[in-house]
Amino acid sequence: MHLTARSLLPALPALFVIAAATACAPQDTSTGADAPSSSSAASSCDPGVLATEAKGKLTVGTDKPAYAPWFQDDDPASGKGFESAVTYAVAKALGYEKNQVVWQTVPFNNSFAPGEKNFDFDINQISISDERKKAVDFSSGYYDVRQAVIALKDSPYAKATTTAALKDAKLGAQVGTTSLDTINQVIKPTRQPAVFQKNDFAKSALRNGQVDAIVVDLPTAFYITSAEVPDAKVVGQFADSAGAAEQFGLVLDKGSALTSCVSQAVDGLRADGTLAALEKQWLSDAVDAPVLK
Repeated sequence: MHLTARSLLPALPALFVIAAATACAPQDTSTGADAPSSSSAASSCDPGVLATEAKGKLTVGTDKPAYAPWFQDDDPASGKGFESAVTYAVAKALGYEKNQVVWQTVPFNNSFAPGEKNFDFDINQISISDERKKAVDFSSGYYDVRQAVIALKDSPYAKATTTAALKDAKLGAQVGTTSLDTINQVIKPTRQPAVFQKNDFAKSALRNGQVDAIVVDLPTAFYITSAEVPDAKVVGQFADSAGAAEQFGLVLDKGSALTSCVSQAVDGLRADGTLAALEKQWLSDAVDAPVLK
């Protein structure tokens, strides 16, 4: 989770990576809900007839604080930041104007926990996984992401070029995240990782020397090192395992009648280049980090 300086990296690599990700990354469009037929999907997705939480409104959940570069100034409703902009693009595709979108605070782990939801969808850098699909539905992926390691510049681990070089480090990550999964399943450190309720606590632990390094998604890593912990650096990013891209998806209630409609909206935004344009606008910094071997 989670999360702006816009000029850290040259524009050309950003365009190249975005184009490559858009053209080549496999899309996980499985949602875990039964998809209606094309004719019924078309009619049920018509503006004004969606079975939303509040009639005539689209209720969207996210955590607080809402981090840059995903949101700006802890204000999801601003339309600024990648996930805020994606939300309003999806809303428009579903037939909702900006003033018809209602934001609700939902803690990260609560969004994909079992149980009935009080939102139409949640957006909060939540990676699609088979385990989470047991409890909730996901839309098609709206962003292909990699995990990254941050360490203080004067740390011996700041020079790491391989996962093996990080095995003896005291690592930290937010609870319930794929960042923590990356520590446990990819790095497999010799020391028990520190687990934090929020990334704010992980950043404080890094500043205070309580951990040697933390793992977050790559755009968040660039924001932290440029704006929040300037004494830290992005050590490197992890390659996609087995060539499969980790993707963020919109979270919906299990079996939600909206799942196919929301996925259609996301697919349309990918196909017409909207997602790539928003990624270029808000996440162009997160393209140039060495891959840890």
